[in-house]
Amino acid sequence: MSEKRLKRKILHKKLFTKNRLVILNEDTFEEIFSFKLNLMNVFVVATSGAILLIFFTTVIIAFTPLREYIPGYSSSKLKKDATELALKSDSLTLALKKNEAYIKSIQKVLTGQLEYAKFNKDSILAASEETPSKFDLSASEEELELRKEVAKEEKNSQSNASKAKKK
Repeated sequence: MSEKRLKRKILHKKLFTKNRLVILNEDTFEEIFSFKLNLMNVFVVATSGAILLIFFTTVIIAFTPLREYIPGYSSSKLKKDATELALKSDSLTLALKKNEAYIKSIQKVLTGQLEYAKFNKDSILAASEETPSKFDLSASEEELELRKEVAKEEKNSQSNASKAKKK
């Protein structure tokens, strides 16, 4: 234990021993400036400087257009254009489906497969619209059994916890 204490004292002495940093003019040996430093001050200044440098670099990259030069980041204009093009392609796909349904109905009328009296543009377009399918959201037998098992396990764990508290 005394060895550890001795090592700590030596380390403390090395970290907090005052040293002088002097900058001299080479020709005249005139002292330009000097600092009284210890090793701990140097470590603290170097560490805080590194942290500040990392922080400012991160802020500059995150909030300026410089981030566009980093691989994986795209420009805001490119994102906006991609969103607009996706919306346009969706609307064009929908319009194309409606037009195809209308043309097929006209072909049926021209070939005689459908009477003209039944031909109505609104009914054709309404038939071409896709309606979302209804899903069966009721629980299956397996799910109900699993729920019962989980409920039993919860009751067992709660009863075990209450027994442990009583002890």
